[in-house]
Amino acid sequence: MLMIFPVYWMAVSALTPGGQSQSSEFYLWPSDPTLANFDEVFATQPVWHWLGNSMFIATVGTALSVCVSLGAGYALAKYSFRGRGVLYAAFLVTIMIPIQVTLVPAFLMVARAGLVDSPWAVILPTLFDVVGIFIARQFMLGVPDALLEAARIDGAGELRTFVRVVLPTCGPLVGVLVILGFMNRWNDFLWPLVVLQGNENLTVPVALSTLTNNPAFSSPWGAVMAVATVTVLPLLLVFLVFQRQFVQGIASTGIK
Repeated sequence: MLMIFPVYWMAVSALTPGGQSQSSEFYLWPSDPTLANFDEVFATQPVWHWLGNSMFIATVGTALSVCVSLGAGYALAKYSFRGRGVLYAAFLVTIMIPIQVTLVPAFLMVARAGLVDSPWAVILPTLFDVVGIFIARQFMLGVPDALLEAARIDGAGELRTFVRVVLPTCGPLVGVLVILGFMNRWNDFLWPLVVLQGNENLTVPVALSTLTNNPAFSSPWGAVMAVATVTVLPLLLVFLVFQRQFVQGIASTGIK
């Protein structure tokens, strides 16, 4: 109930004119629910552009990042090469470096590449997901080496072994990576705030911050709650689709 109630209260506020900020009385359901907040914000703000930007960044970024994580995790788990331990340790060390430290150099690289105010400015720097690579490696360690050796003896090359033998066993892993990757990119605020500038190019989290000071609304909280309610739906859909794989993947990667 503690986890669900804020989401419920957000939906109730979205159905209340002005949110619940114009009333000193707290209530669990409005006496006169209305869709006026939705109509007002969708009519005056480019909400569909914001949703489209977030969907493109989250979908494409997650798909590419999952591919990178699967390949890197497989290499670190199943290939023996000089410096593998040092390289893996270096990957893990980067988890401890906060984004604020690398914000300026990352922005300079994106700016020199001419990608500022573009969705690719958000997608490309986040393709390397250390947590995703860690989870993928832990999962790949459980794939029997004998299975890979049998494929190679049968004449399968390295790419075919990975695609035809390893990937079919990675359904739970893919579910975990998709849910975590999509959620992180959909909710990301700081990096899109830095590299996206035009109002129609913003993602939903950044756009929500602009509504609180928007003079077009007498009380912005109704509009904020309306947009926030709509933006929860894609996350719920992704989780419901990959729910079973997510639970199996978390159980099988040693993170219990």
